[in-house]
Amino acid sequence: MSYEFNFQDVFAAWPELAWGALHTLVLSGIAMAIGMVVAVAGALGKTSGPKPLRIVIDAYVELIRNTPFLIQIFMIFFGLPSLGIRLSSNTAAVIALVVNVGAYGIEIIRAGIESIGTGQIEAGKALGLRPLQIFRFIILKPAIQAIYPSLTSQFILLLLNSSVCSAIAATELTAAAVNSEAAMAEQTLALRSSRMNWLVSDG
Repeated sequence: MSYEFNFQDVFAAWPELAWGALHTLVLSGIAMAIGMVVAVAGALGKTSGPKPLRIVIDAYVELIRNTPFLIQIFMIFFGLPSLGIRLSSNTAAVIALVVNVGAYGIEIIRAGIESIGTGQIEAGKALGLRPLQIFRFIILKPAIQAIYPSLTSQFILLLLNSSVCSAIAATELTAAAVNSEAAMAEQTLALRSSRMNWLVSDG
C-alpha cells in the first residue's frame, strides 16, 4: 500500500504556519531571556548562598527536572485558577517555559561558575573589587563563554518544548497547524509543522 502526500493545502495555509513559527520564536526568545535571569540568580544562590536558600534551589531544580513539561504547564494553567490566579494561555506558556529552562539553566551556569579557578577570584579581591564586580567581570563572563554550547542546546530544547504549549491553546506553530488542519480537514499540516519545528531548532 502506498501513500501519496499532497502539500497543496499546506501551501494554502502557509501564512498561518509562518505566523505560528514567528510566535514560536518570540515565545521561546522571551522565555529564554527571563529564564537565564532566573538561572543566574539561582546559580549564584546555589554556589554562595546560605544553606536554607541552597536547599530551596535544589528542591526546585530536582522537582522541575524530574517531572514532564506537560505536567508543569497544566499545573500552572489549570492549577493556579484554584488559587484565584487566572492566566491567559500565552502567559501561562511563557511562565511554564521560564520555570522549566530556569531549572536546567541553574545547573548549567553553576557548572560554569565552578569551573573558574579560585586564583582568579583571589586576584579580584586583591585588586579591591567588590563581590558583585568579581561575580560580573571575573566569574560570569568566562563561565558564560565556557557553557555557551550547553546554553545553545538548551534553547533548542526550549524551542521543541514550545510545541507542548499547544495543549493549552497557546499561540505557536503546532497550534497554528492544528487550527488550519481542522479548518481544511487535512492531516498533512501536522507533518509540515513538525518539519518546520525541526528546521527552526536545527538552525
